Amino acid sequence: MAKRVTTKKLSTLEPIKPPFEVKIKLPQDINWKKFMPKSSSQVLVILLVIAAFLIGVLFTKVQYLEKNQLAVNNPTAVPAAQGQQAAPAPGAKVNVNAGHFPILGNKDAKVTMIEFADFRCPFCEQFYSQTEPQIIKDYVDTGKVKFTFRNFAFLGPASTVAANASECANDQGKFWDFYNYLYKNQPAETDTTMYNTDTLTQAAVSLGMNDGTFRSCLDNKTDDAKAAKDMTDGQAAGVSGTPTFFINGTSVVGAQPYAAIKAIIDQELAKAK
Repeated sequence: MAKRVTTKKLSTLEPIKPPFEVKIKLPQDINWKKFMPKSSSQVLVILLVIAAFLIGVLFTKVQYLEKNQLAVNNPTAVPAAQGQQAAPAPGAKVNVNAGHFPILGNKDAKVTMIEFADFRCPFCEQFYSQTEPQIIKDYVDTGKVKFTFRNFAFLGPASTVAANASECANDQGKFWDFYNYLYKNQPAETDTTMYNTDTLTQAAVSLGMNDGTFRSCLDNKTDDAKAAKDMTDGQAAGVSGTPTFFINGTSVVGAQPYAAIKAIIDQELAKAK
């Protein structure tokens, strides 16, 4: 005989009520329909605007990342010459010639400090105005350090004009006077209006130079090869930013504070004893 199967009727489950209710009431006095697009073309325009915005955000982000990466790898973005030596590691020794400009200080000083710089570089001006005076006072004027300069004109045609002008001033025995003039009167990096023959010749005359001689030198680019040689020698030494210094061959990059330069000079003086 088949077994009789009985089933029990399960009680009906009641839905669980939430502990609270969230009610959102929209303002009744606003006609929301007027904010809705009235045609498919308006919808398309809105979508295109949103897409353009998102693409713009993405493009800006990519540029930002690329700029930061460039800043990390090459702070001043100096274009590398073919076959240029890699930038020296901080503290590395490099064999660098002092160049042809007159030496500032005692020619027999135990420490030689060579600066590669661009007269239009704002960081070079920062070093000139904030750090160099103390170095001159404590080390150059006391006969411990001899200081010299070499052109590294990489910021475009105006920088080349400034470098050539410093060469023309040197031809008349006024290099350091003109060096001071160019840094004391340095405009914003985007302003190149002073770097022309008339303005620089007027400055040269005010410093006691011959008008015709200076003008002819600058117009004819008489000393262009000398400025170019400085640039080539700097690249060969691994200069990739300005200012770059070599203190008895020890490389120092950037507008470093006085304490940083002092430490290296004192180290070199101790070695020379």
